[in-house]
Amino acid sequence: MMGTATKQKYDWPMVIGIVLLVSISVVILRSIAPFVFPNYFVYLAIGIIAFIFFSFVSFDILSLFSWHFYAFSIVFLIIPLLIGQVTRGVVRWIPIGPLTLQPAEIVRPLLLVFFANFLTKKIPDLKTLLKAVGLLAIPLFLILVQPSLGVTVLTFMGFVGVLLSTGVNKKYIIGPMIVGVLCLPLLWLVLAPYQKLRIETFLFPSQNPTGAGYNSLQSMISVGSGKLLGRGLGQGVQTQLLFLPERHTDFIFASVAEELGFLGAIVLMLTLFFVLSRIINLTENAQNPAARSFCAGVFLTLLIQVVVHIGMNMGLFPITGLPLPLVSAGGSSLIATMMTLGMVVGARK
Repeated sequence: MMGTATKQKYDWPMVIGIVLLVSISVVILRSIAPFVFPNYFVYLAIGIIAFIFFSFVSFDILSLFSWHFYAFSIVFLIIPLLIGQVTRGVVRWIPIGPLTLQPAEIVRPLLLVFFANFLTKKIPDLKTLLKAVGLLAIPLFLILVQPSLGVTVLTFMGFVGVLLSTGVNKKYIIGPMIVGVLCLPLLWLVLAPYQKLRIETFLFPSQNPTGAGYNSLQSMISVGSGKLLGRGLGQGVQTQLLFLPERHTDFIFASVAEELGFLGAIVLMLTLFFVLSRIINLTENAQNPAARSFCAGVFLTLLIQVVVHIGMNMGLFPITGLPLPLVSAGGSSLIATMMTLGMVVGARK
């Protein structure tokens, strides 16, 4: 089924949106973080190949390998715990020559394919839902112990997006949600010290402006200092003088706002939401219920990722370390997002 009805299947507006986002990424990264090149181009080339490949593969074919994807994901998530590269106290990356891969990012679309198929064989009853939650708990645990709370949350929200599109009885969702909200205070007990510090800093950033609150304050300064047209490429004070930390990954939106200004930030946001709107369109025109559920999971995941990243750059959310899809310099995130969007295009009728 690969290559069938190519002209009807291909979504050129999606391609245009992706090209615009990647172009903005290359321009801003060349200005604020030239050291990421040429490795960035290698990740981009892999991402483009993955997008093209999966966009021509029918979702029915992917569905045949859903259990294989799940098994591969579990094995791939275990590998960093055995031979992973330790960076600032976390073990998330596998070194491959000059490059590194973060399995937690790569497996997210594969897990969505699995759960989309698992939960759409019939309308999920309580027994099926409990099985799905049990299967989800394994990869979530493996991601959380790396630790990577942000990716854990995104993986879970992708599952929620899939589940909501299946027509599951809402009482199976509302009940656990109420219990989850009531148990939120207990979550504080299992958070790592740096995660607790991020929440405290979000609530009171000005109490420690040179310590824990530094990142948030510098990000807000960067966003505000760009004004309407920005300081210009290579002219940003916060970015070029390295006041803004992780300017090419966690705070890429603040970098864009400072150097390209309010107009540049608006163009970036409009392009991101244009891509999200294309996912909605493809969801409505998906091949089958499993493909539709997969697209719904992708939409919710990327929407949360975009909103949280921009929000934390503007001081509206705690610092979570989530990259901006297709814009931040993270190679694994770039490859995973391109692969995911390719699958979405391939899910179209």
